[in-house]
Amino acid sequence: MNGLPRTTLGRTGYQVTNLGFGAMELRGEPGGPAITDAEADAILNAVLDAGINLIDTSPDYGLSEDVIGRAIAHRRNEYFLASKCGCVPGAPMGTDHIHTAENIRAGVEASLRRMKTDHLDLVQFHRSLTRAEFEEHGALQALLDLRDAGKVRYVGVSGILPNLDEQIGMGAFDAFQIPYSALQREHEDVISRASAAGAGIIIRGGAARGTPTDWEGRRNYMLPGALSKDRWEQAKLDELLDGMSRMEFTLRFTLSNPDLDTTIVGTRSLAHLADNIAAATRGPLPPAVVAEAKRRLDAAGATSSG
Repeated sequence: MNGLPRTTLGRTGYQVTNLGFGAMELRGEPGGPAITDAEADAILNAVLDAGINLIDTSPDYGLSEDVIGRAIAHRRNEYFLASKCGCVPGAPMGTDHIHTAENIRAGVEASLRRMKTDHLDLVQFHRSLTRAEFEEHGALQALLDLRDAGKVRYVGVSGILPNLDEQIGMGAFDAFQIPYSALQREHEDVISRASAAGAGIIIRGGAARGTPTDWEGRRNYMLPGALSKDRWEQAKLDELLDGMSRMEFTLRFTLSNPDLDTTIVGTRSLAHLADNIAAATRGPLPPAVVAEAKRRLDAAGATSSG
């Protein structure tokens, strides 16, 4: 029996597990480490076997969508499938996106083919645009049209400050994917505002991209490793672990946010997946521990200023 808690993903009404799976780690070379078909198939099926029911991917993530289509399309009714739009097929990660109606339609159709499905549960703009940018070349309307046609069920944004409040006010988005962890609390307040507006909240970076286990080797694209380490050490978070690993503490701190619906964590390792599931099953940290961690983090500069 799966022990992962579930929460309603905002106005979508979908019951998602508190731990989702981020499929960027399945991108393969040259954007990431090599991964065999057997390894990719094993991790995706283990994700579903464990009861995780949200998978997040993107056309930007190399072979990720192809792998999902090959490995688990036959289990499509077991997971909520979230992808992105605005991406440029075949372009390396970090490439500027194109937000025209034509590119949005073409991207969604290609994702449907790669993942061997007739619908995507959620399509998120992969850039945090202004209202004018969403509307200038018909990008948002194209995605809404795809929703009305049944090819997309819900529409979202992978958003960051400063544009999130404008995006919330537009009322067009069913879900927001927002970076958040103990070491990156700048969006804490805007996460609350988005949730209060009825949107589903998907957290990315909820395990701080593994940096607490390897400050030098892990890369957090939004927060330099040295800054992450400085915040952790200045807050003396090791004193609060009480037998937990740093990763368990970090993930459970994220899960303690009452506005979170799910946090996506990616891995290529079955052992790491098992550890993440065990931590997520334990759920939020005790309230007193969260309060003390936030007090220390505030003093160290990791504040909720969004």
